[in-house]
Amino acid sequence: MSSLSKGIRKLISHWRKTSYALNELDLKLERYLDFDEGFFVEAGANDGIKQSNTLLFEKYRKWCGLLIEPVPELYRACCRNRPRCAVENAALVPLDYADENIEMRYCDLMSVVAGGMKSAEEEQEHIDKGCEIQRVETHQLTVPARSLTSILDEHQVTHIDLLSLDVEGYELSALQGLDFARYQPLYMLIEARYREEIDDYLAPHYAPVATLSYHDVLYQRRL
Repeated sequence: MSSLSKGIRKLISHWRKTSYALNELDLKLERYLDFDEGFFVEAGANDGIKQSNTLLFEKYRKWCGLLIEPVPELYRACCRNRPRCAVENAALVPLDYADENIEMRYCDLMSVVAGGMKSAEEEQEHIDKGCEIQRVETHQLTVPARSLTSILDEHQVTHIDLLSLDVEGYELSALQGLDFARYQPLYMLIEARYREEIDDYLAPHYAPVATLSYHDVLYQRRL
């Protein structure tokens, strides 16, 4: 009876939680990451609240972590909104990317690395749709470029339970900045616009375990 009551209390607690993520991705993630005091890394963090995949874990499950956002004004908002997290202002790039900066096209939640999609037409369609939906205006901006490995090194990260990657078509390049010999998150939630190339790239280290929305895929580290 006691164990049943505990289970019921846990279920009620789950129902009462506020989802911050698009398509309730955070609540769906919790089924796989159902423990307290984990560590997350979220790239494409926006202002730290809007469509956040990690805020629920920080607020309800005592997680902490590292947030990465390339757009300066959103980065500053993220610092204000998530003071318990480390926050970095950078766009994620491959390990062999040589420049200190990279060009982006601002579109709030749908901001993109310039030239990061498969074609100029696809990128423009994405920007046009984002501006219409969010009622924002686009502009070009230059942001710091860093590999994920360099950021993890700087913060002396030793363990990652969840890497959330939402970088609007630039996922493969961002993943090419992660040294898997040194860093292997337990789970990775990736907005996989180009699913096949992501699956192929991750195959030696990760297996897809769930499709949580039409383009958000959860990968688990191969043991």
